[in-house]
Amino acid sequence: MADPDEGSGVVRYASDLIRLDTTNRGAGDGNERPAAEYVAERLAAAGFEPVLLEKARGRTNVVARIAGSDPTRDALLVHGHLDVVPADPAQWRRPPFSGDVHDGEVWGRGAIDMKGTVAMVLAAVTEATAPPRRDLVLAFTADEEDTAEYGAGWLVKEHPHLFEGCTEAIGESGGYTIHAAPDVRVYPIGAGERGTAWMRLTATGRAGHGSRVNADNAVTKLAAAITRIGAHRWPLRLTPVVRTAIAQLSDALGVPWNGSTVDGLEEALGAAAPLVMHTVRNSANPTGLAAGGKVNVVPGTATALVDGRVLPGTLAEFERTIDELTGADVGWEYIHREVPLAAPIDSPTFAAMRAALEEADPGAHAVPYCMAGGTDAKQFSRLGIVGYGFAPLRLPPGFEYHAMYHGVDERVPVDGLEFGTRVLDRFLSTC
Repeated sequence: MADPDEGSGVVRYASDLIRLDTTNRGAGDGNERPAAEYVAERLAAAGFEPVLLEKARGRTNVVARIAGSDPTRDALLVHGHLDVVPADPAQWRRPPFSGDVHDGEVWGRGAIDMKGTVAMVLAAVTEATAPPRRDLVLAFTADEEDTAEYGAGWLVKEHPHLFEGCTEAIGESGGYTIHAAPDVRVYPIGAGERGTAWMRLTATGRAGHGSRVNADNAVTKLAAAITRIGAHRWPLRLTPVVRTAIAQLSDALGVPWNGSTVDGLEEALGAAAPLVMHTVRNSANPTGLAAGGKVNVVPGTATALVDGRVLPGTLAEFERTIDELTGADVGWEYIHREVPLAAPIDSPTFAAMRAALEEADPGAHAVPYCMAGGTDAKQFSRLGIVGYGFAPLRLPPGFEYHAMYHGVDERVPVDGLEFGTRVLDRFLSTC
């Protein structure tokens, strides 16, 4: 094992942050304060003035403003979250909160999602080769891995003044290498997110003894509705961002696309296909069932959870479809809902991200894409801030980037972190 105090600042920051257990178990059970204090100390040592803010004890956020060289430009928000999902040490080859540097990779929970990115931002602003062009607002948040109630959602509601002047933002999930084909490297930049539509379905019926025929069985009604939802084939809906992503990926790979269907596209795009195939439709995945408790008792109610995801402009269609699939016997309600997002791909900011990536990796192709899930960008959109996914990483062929999110043996290449820091440094000084 290499000494994590050796090498670049970004590696030290990543290792140190991973060692701080900021597991978010949901329902208010989390503690981001150790990481927040660490980030604040590094920013203060560089001459900045970070502020620590909490909705509840231990659920700590850090916000700092850095002056840019061009005061006429709108400010840019740079955000990342400090919490991580749980990790079972028994399943990992290395302890998940060790921050080990081994064989050129930093290991541990949060290496990808997203303490590695927080480390890159810290390194980019504290070791910058040039001042940022725009005022920067740095926001390192709590609770992104749950509902953002203690993090970005709370900051937006209670401290909106901290983001005054911000019109655009960059955050997680974009700018990483996809080896789409031999000698074809793609860097997707997040320019949209599907909306979140988490639902609870409830069926009611006549409770009774399990030995008696019961035509009004809540479990049967719910099972039928869940089966219909799980089997439903949602219609194709190509949003402008997804359409552009497909077109540019097709050009980069030299494969034809007729501009209207996705038939055969998954095979044609190869390793790049997941960038678009999860966002050409809405989706609704059943994720939980609950009913009864005794085998000889027919329960009076049965419930299910469904994870719905909605493309921009399709919410009304989504809700009508859920009404049809649940039918008259099953009711449904949202338990958590967030808006879908879309960001312009013809903006100077998008162009600056693309230029920074393609300068750092000549011959690569930076393309827009829509995220299948969501980030804190949804929260900041309530302030009118347009969000992009831009957490640049250079990754080697075969590196299972998406499997690292919430997965076992999460890790990030040292070279990737150093590459990302250089790209961020270049982008922040030019955007």
